[in-house]
Amino acid sequence: MVSPSSWPDSGDDLDPLLETLTAWGLRPEVGAHVADRRGYMAGSDADRLADLNQALRDPGIRAVIASRGGCGSLRLLPGIDREALQRDPTPLIGYSDLTALHQLWRRSGVPAVHGAVDGAHADAVRAQLMDAAGATVPTDPAAVTAGLTTTGTARGVLVGGNLEMLARCTGVVDVSWRGCLLLVEANKAAGLGMVDRALTQLRLSGALAGLTGVAVGSFEEFTGYQDRGWAVTDVLHDLLDDLGVPILGGLPLGHLPDPVPVPLGVPTVLDADAGRLTVDAAVR
Repeated sequence: MVSPSSWPDSGDDLDPLLETLTAWGLRPEVGAHVADRRGYMAGSDADRLADLNQALRDPGIRAVIASRGGCGSLRLLPGIDREALQRDPTPLIGYSDLTALHQLWRRSGVPAVHGAVDGAHADAVRAQLMDAAGATVPTDPAAVTAGLTTTGTARGVLVGGNLEMLARCTGVVDVSWRGCLLLVEANKAAGLGMVDRALTQLRLSGALAGLTGVAVGSFEEFTGYQDRGWAVTDVLHDLLDDLGVPILGGLPLGHLPDPVPVPLGVPTVLDADAGRLTVDAAVR
């Protein structure tokens, strides 16, 4: 358990996670700086990086779990021990700000899990880490992005995560998504302009070239929000439709009270006609 981004608010946040891991029959270890505080981050960059690299270099550590998201993981990218990660592939579990680290895991060819070890779907994370389980995620027709769904079936390795962090990683992590399925989701941090700028950056950088499909996770925090007559679905239509690939909206992935966890970096099938995303296992 490490805190590459922000610190857990209290032991009330951390203790249930450790209890869950113990109940799975695991021996959780907590990074030395997991609860440090420096502004909005869990201590200094050097200390957060030291906890992460120590976990990657320890052959007894079989998964790295982020205590929470927040802000700060992007700062760690240059110093992560990729040789250790590739020598002993260790999945990383987290989402939101952890999307930055997921891009480096992708660059290193190591699967990860977009999700969290809490809430209604904690057992699904356990199955993905310990039972070589994949994930089958049906769309929610009531979700704000459900109307983005087109037709067709697409296949590819699932990549992506939080939209803003994907854009922030452009030019920082050299990752090709050609032939991949892209997952995007977002929390409402700064209105529709954030969504527009992030997707536009990915388009102009060429990052979206060659995608086979787009899986649209939660944009629920934008429900009911408009900016000069446009809703978030207008922005997404405007910047995704002309990619000419199958799009599956309304997926319960990302910033929700109980997000569904999914492996990243593994073969996936997006079936827009059936309204279903089927993801292979992250571990074997």
